[in-house]
Amino acid sequence: MAMVVLILVICIIFMSLKVAYEILSCYCLTPRRIMKIMGKQGVRGPKPRFLVGNILDMASLVSKSTSNDMDFIHHDIVGRLLPHYVAWSKIYGKRFIYWNGSEPRMCLSEAELIKELLSKYSTVSGKSWQQQQGSKHFIGRGLLMANGDAWYHQRHIVAPAFIGDKLKSYAGYMVECTSGMLQSLGNAVKSGQTEFEIGEHMTRLTAEIISRTEFDSSYEKGKQIFHLLTLLQHRCAQASRHLCFPGSRFFPSKYNRDIKALKMEVERLLMEIIQSRKDCVEIGRSSSYGNDLLGMLLNEMQKKRSSNGFSLNMQLIMDECKTFFFAGHETTALLLTWTVMLLASNPSWQDKVREEVNQVCKGDSPTVEHLPKLTLLNMVINESLRLYPPATVLPRMAFEDFKLGDLNIPKGLSIWIPVLAIHHSEEIWGKMPMNLGLIVLPLSLLPPAGIFCRSLPVPGIVLANHLP
Repeated sequence: MAMVVLILVICIIFMSLKVAYEILSCYCLTPRRIMKIMGKQGVRGPKPRFLVGNILDMASLVSKSTSNDMDFIHHDIVGRLLPHYVAWSKIYGKRFIYWNGSEPRMCLSEAELIKELLSKYSTVSGKSWQQQQGSKHFIGRGLLMANGDAWYHQRHIVAPAFIGDKLKSYAGYMVECTSGMLQSLGNAVKSGQTEFEIGEHMTRLTAEIISRTEFDSSYEKGKQIFHLLTLLQHRCAQASRHLCFPGSRFFPSKYNRDIKALKMEVERLLMEIIQSRKDCVEIGRSSSYGNDLLGMLLNEMQKKRSSNGFSLNMQLIMDECKTFFFAGHETTALLLTWTVMLLASNPSWQDKVREEVNQVCKGDSPTVEHLPKLTLLNMVINESLRLYPPATVLPRMAFEDFKLGDLNIPKGLSIWIPVLAIHHSEEIWGKMPMNLGLIVLPLSLLPPAGIFCRSLPVPGIVLANHLP
C-alpha cells in the first residue's frame, strides 16, 4: 500500500513539473528564444508586457482610430482599421514583431517573401494554437482551421462540391435567389424607400444560396443557425482576448457559459438536418445521402476509414457544416456589399456597368456563359476586393525552422500578412485619390478569404437613381 501511494505521489509530482515546464516554455522560454533570433536579424518591435504582450497597445490604438465616425466616404482606411501596423511600420520598418499575449507575430508586407511563404512553405506553416483555440467552439476543426494532412484530406473530400460543372449547375439557384432579392428591393423603392442597409440583403442572399446549393435547405430553415453562429462568433472573438492568460478557457465566465450554450444549440439544429438525411436513406426514400456538400460528407463517413487512415466523424461533419454555413457566405456578402456601395456612390460607373450587362445579357437573366464577357464588371469587382478585402490580415505560424528570403524563421513564430495595407500600398499601386472615384485596375494580389479578421462596418446605402 505504501508503495502504491509513493508511486502515485511521484506521478503527481512528475505531471506537475511537466505542466510547470510547459507553462514556463510557452510564456517565457520560447518567446525569449524567438525574440533573440529575430533581434539578431534586425527584426524588432514594441516592447511586450508580461502575459498580455502588446494587446493593450493595439486595443488603445484601435479605440482611438475608430472612436469617431468618418466625416465622408473615402478609401484611406488602413490607419482606421490597422492603426498599430501604421504606427509600428513607421518606427520599425516593413518587418517588425509584436506580441499577442505570448504569441510572437512578425508583420510581413514584402510581396516576394509573401509569395514564397504561401507557395514554398505551405506544408510547414498554418493556423496557430491561439487561432484554433479561439475558433474551437465556433467552427471547430473544419477546413478553415485544419493544418497539414488533416487540411489536405478535408479539402480532398469537399472539393467535388465546388468543381466547375457543379458550380455551373448552381447558376439557376443563384439567379432565382438574386431575382427575389431585387424584386423585394424594387417594391421597397416603389413604396418610397430610398435608403437601405444593403449588407443585410447581401448576407441574406448569400446565405440562402449556400443553404440551397450545399445543404438542400431554404434560408428560412437555416436562418436560425446563421443567427446563432453570428452570436457564437462574437462570443468566441471576445473570449479569445483572454487566451493569453493560462487556463482562461476553463473559467466559468459569462463568455464561456454563453459559448457552451450557443454551441449546443447550433449543433442540435445541425443534427436535425443531418438526421433527416440519414432517415431518408434508412427508410428507403433515398438511395444516397445526396450529391451536395452535406451528402458527400455523410457518404465519406460511411466509409469508416479511408486507405490513408483519415476518417470523418459526426463532430467533424458538424464543424465542416458550420464552416461552410457561415464562412462560406460571409466573405461573399462583404464583397457584394462593398461593390454595391462603390457603384451606388459612383453613378457614372454604375451606368457603365449596367450598360455592359444590358449589352451582354440583352435583357435576359445572366447565365454562366455571360460571365467571361462581363469584363468591366469583373474589373470593378476586383477593385472592390482591393479596396475592401473581406479578410484584412492573413496569418501563418511556422511549425518548423525554415529560410524565408534573407530571414531565418524559427519554429513558433507567427507571420501576419496585412492584406488591407498591401492593397492600399502606394509603392505597389501608386498614389490613390482620396475621393469617390473608382480606379479600375486588374487585381494582382487577390485577398484570401477568412473570418477572424476585423470586418469593415457596413454602411447604409443610398441607391443612385435606380437599382444597379
